[in-house]
Amino acid sequence: MRSKLPCLLAVLVFGIPTTTFAGKAKPCVSADQAAQMPNKDLCISAHVYDVVELEDGTRFLDLCSPQTSDENCRFTVISPGQDRGQVGELAKYRDTNVQIRGIVQPMRGRSGMVLNHSRQFSGGPPKFQPNPLLARGFSAEQEQPPVADPNLRTHGGHRAFMSNKDQERLPAK
Repeated sequence: MRSKLPCLLAVLVFGIPTTTFAGKAKPCVSADQAAQMPNKDLCISAHVYDVVELEDGTRFLDLCSPQTSDENCRFTVISPGQDRGQVGELAKYRDTNVQIRGIVQPMRGRSGMVLNHSRQFSGGPPKFQPNPLLARGFSAEQEQPPVADPNLRTHGGHRAFMSNKDQERLPAK
């Protein structure tokens, strides 16, 4: 009986799917619920009534029904023109139900989400956007670090492992 116990334990541990131990995926919320949760990474479930494109290439997914006035529409999904290559064609989502993951942000009196990568339609994260305030004055070609860290400065020149002042004198023989 004792020799069967490790085999039984191995079957139990390796036979159970890993999804059993993983947390459940969060369900998607409606656009109205998402409007009440600013700065949260959420999945929204909505119907796309129309796709609107501006002259500069910015596209909007209209999630409000035609009966809803523009003032009463409290949520929008925006796709910047420079992200067209990563997002792809949005016209195919017109008159369909979609699920989009992203960070809910305040946008000119309403809430919204930026759609900047197609993986957001399958639950993936948005494209990484560096903070322009932190990256100010930094370019990949420069040899200096983008921050002024005093620990990274040489403080006046090359330092040896031990300076002449720190060396011990050996007794003369």
